[in-house]
Amino acid sequence: MAAVALGLAVLGGCAASPAADEAAGSPATLTVYAAASLQAAFDEIADDFETAHPEIDILPLVYDGSSTLATQIVEGASPDVFASADEANMRAVQDAGLGDPATVFATNTLVIAVPEGNPAGIMSLPDLSDPGATVVLCAPEVPCGHASAQLLERAGVDLTPASLEQSVTAVATKVAVGEADAGLIYTTDVATRSGIEAITPQGADAVVNRYPIAALAGSRHPEAAQAFVDFVTGPEGRDVLARYGFGAP
Repeated sequence: MAAVALGLAVLGGCAASPAADEAAGSPATLTVYAAASLQAAFDEIADDFETAHPEIDILPLVYDGSSTLATQIVEGASPDVFASADEANMRAVQDAGLGDPATVFATNTLVIAVPEGNPAGIMSLPDLSDPGATVVLCAPEVPCGHASAQLLERAGVDLTPASLEQSVTAVATKVAVGEADAGLIYTTDVATRSGIEAITPQGADAVVNRYPIAALAGSRHPEAAQAFVDFVTGPEGRDVLARYGFGAP
């Protein structure tokens, strides 16, 4: 028994606590929540960031509609960084006292997405209101849904969508697989999605989504979180974003 006790004591002395591991140089780990439309660009940015900062590991990024992510954060989720597709959802997080000051790092506009070959012959926003057209849109609470409503209102187009989706990715998917004749998605989603074609509607440049990013107040690694924000908003991040079609802030 004495030998067993001694062995346990030795093992206990050799086991390092998470704090000791971090102090010994183990990488800090970051959780990043980001709007679905950022997925392709942020996957690349995260890889570049880890190469530049080997002392920081980014866990698999969490992508979803900005409103869904903001609700999760307000209700208790604790990522280190939040990147939203609009300022309203970032404001909801900040109003709850959970976000540091945000920086707008990119912009985006909408296009009409149609399946390859455009079988329904949709060429403009008014065509979306054709009774025979199956159109899918983002839900109003989602940034792409809010922007879609603005764009359609400006064009004087009234339509009843076949479905309202919680992310722009879901809209693009339904169009790509032929479940819809058309949908409104971001310009950047066309570059990373097969099976769709894009038509830039009149007035699209007047409805612009601004993307903010912020480290969150409850981050366990605030310096690492801010380093990621700085990387996204710096020249390295902006170069990647520009290649994926995002506009400058």
